[in-house]
Amino acid sequence: MKAFAWHPEAQVWGDDAGLRGVLARGGAFRIGGAGPQPEGEAVFETLTSGSSGAPRRILRSMASWTASFAVNAQMFQIGPGRRVAVLGELVQSLALYGALEAIHLGASLQLLGGMRPDRQAAILAADLLYATPAQLRLLLEAGWRPAGRILVGGSKLDLGLRQALAGAEVCEFYGAAEASFITLAGPDAPEASVGRAYPGVEIELRAGEIWLRSPYLFQGYAGADPGGAAWRQGWLSVGEMGFLRDGYLYLSGRKGRMVTVADQNVFPEEIEGFLLGLAGVARAAVLPRPDALRGSVLLAVLQGDLGQEAAILAACRARFGALKAPRAVIWRGDWPVLASGKTDLQRLALEVGL
Repeated sequence: MKAFAWHPEAQVWGDDAGLRGVLARGGAFRIGGAGPQPEGEAVFETLTSGSSGAPRRILRSMASWTASFAVNAQMFQIGPGRRVAVLGELVQSLALYGALEAIHLGASLQLLGGMRPDRQAAILAADLLYATPAQLRLLLEAGWRPAGRILVGGSKLDLGLRQALAGAEVCEFYGAAEASFITLAGPDAPEASVGRAYPGVEIELRAGEIWLRSPYLFQGYAGADPGGAAWRQGWLSVGEMGFLRDGYLYLSGRKGRMVTVADQNVFPEEIEGFLLGLAGVARAAVLPRPDALRGSVLLAVLQGDLGQEAAILAACRARFGALKAPRAVIWRGDWPVLASGKTDLQRLALEVGL
């Protein structure tokens, strides 16, 4: 099995003690979470983002990542002389992946996790940046000017953010901690899609649920948590719904977040993406509220310009119709986030009384 290695030409700016520590041991390791070190040859543990609950420990082989290192080295010219930056802490799967890929392939690496966005914006200098949409919004708010190539994962890019990143070459990918890369969307991909299957990935839709098979899948959840992914004869589902059109994958939302409104299935993610493209909306979450007549109705929790509320609600009704559109807006001055930068939906729902 191909293990991680420190390329002799790799250089690191930032606190690399964690990376050197796990690679110096030369064996299994765990970053994040509680519990014993994993056992086995060339395996490791990392964490899910926790967007659907507490972060889960997942176990995977090092080869499941090094296989995609080789693919990305060719597609994105990652290697000696190239500069790579990651914005998140190494307990986040995306940041850990980008960091290990860079040093394995011999690139120069900037570790910017734990810094304020204005500090990150001031010193960021990379040919390739690994980031989530939430991290990119904070960078832009801090005055950063997009440049180079950005690999964006963690959630779907909304129209407003995509337009704000126009100065860079944006490559959006859809993936999960359990599955790594699933699709990749280049500049020519339809805007609403998440791209075509990443090299080596097979995708099947079964009753609208996305199933995949690839060399990049995890081995299973660690500890007692049974997790949320499902296996079936070598195929994996992480509970996402979507559809294929002309070879491109389009996401509907997570099966676990689907809400029934007057006998219609609604995915809050679709509405959140639309809201984030509207004037006056900086952050958005769509949450259900029980309703005796319709089963549930939807509310929009927003951060941004309160003066745009009427226009926002009208735009939602025009786009989604009266049943699916949020019935009201709850404005927030602060915004709870997870370590990954994603919205902490459970905390947000608790704080607004839903």
